[in-house]
Amino acid sequence: MSSKEERKREILNRLKKVEGQIKGIQKMVEEEKYCGEIMIQISAVRAAINKIGGLMLDGYIKECIPETLKKDFESERRINELIETIVKYVK
Repeated sequence: MSSKEERKREILNRLKKVEGQIKGIQKMVEEEKYCGEIMIQISAVRAAINKIGGLMLDGYIKECIPETLKKDFESERRINELIETIVKYVK
């Protein structure tokens, strides 16, 4: 299996886990659980989303950019896209 396929599988698995965490948070709110517990779960979801974003960014840099750099006419535009993506991600 290629690293691209492995990354895709890992991202999808992590997204499913986050989906489950979100449903758990919804249930906690419905059941009026302690706010501190809910905030801890929200923090865990944020950390998981950041990890997924990092995996996506890793793939973008390692796979998409090199492919584009082979096509000289798009290189500058793609590098600018990468910079914009990184800036948006770290906000």
